[in-house]
Amino acid sequence: MAASIAVREIKANCRKMAKQELNQHSDHIKELNNQRPKQPFFFLKPTSSILLPGDGPVLRPKGVNMHFEIELGLVMGKTVRNLDPDDTQGALDAIDSYLLAIDMTARNVQDEAKRKGLPWSIAKGFDTFLPISNSIPKSRIADPHNVEIWLSVNGQVKQQDSTELMLFRIPRQLSDISRVMTLEKGDLVLTGTPKGVGPVTTGDVMTAGMRVNGKDVEEANMKVEVEDRGGAYEFAET
Repeated sequence: MAASIAVREIKANCRKMAKQELNQHSDHIKELNNQRPKQPFFFLKPTSSILLPGDGPVLRPKGVNMHFEIELGLVMGKTVRNLDPDDTQGALDAIDSYLLAIDMTARNVQDEAKRKGLPWSIAKGFDTFLPISNSIPKSRIADPHNVEIWLSVNGQVKQQDSTELMLFRIPRQLSDISRVMTLEKGDLVLTGTPKGVGPVTTGDVMTAGMRVNGKDVEEANMKVEVEDRGGAYEFAET
């Protein structure tokens, strides 16, 4: 599927991407041996990692154990600063549209960073490390906390769950981010992933999608191949 004009504009206008970490569904926290957080935790992912529909494969850098994480993405429609966490309507009104995203992670790079107390930018920031779907109008999703998202690798379902299982709901997420940094029109927020994350390697094909009330959301359909990345870069533990 080719990228729509709307999603190309999203990439062109996005100034920052905030990714909710440890807002995973509880089963995913267990599978990664993480502690259940007391508050949302987020980090930034570079906009250069965005891979539009039809713009080619995800590229796996040499030496990288690459994992997938399927997520619901929020495209901000207005400036948000110091949002009240109980302001559900204000949070939803601030969203312009939605999309589906696959947050690719260099897991062995991230694991080393965690052990050594280092930043995760490399683990999350490679080019092509955020394939996204076409833009999904708000009218297609009445309640973003009641959406089924799924991802398959080579035809085998790996992740499939509802956004209702997120630890922190969207108003709380937007509140915590906007109390630290202003969310601006065009910014992208990734909301957390279900259980089932795992590796992909060269030759694999990821497909993903979304259902609302049991019906497929056509704009969310994704198909992304995995290929090796050329060049001199190769990850090795320090």
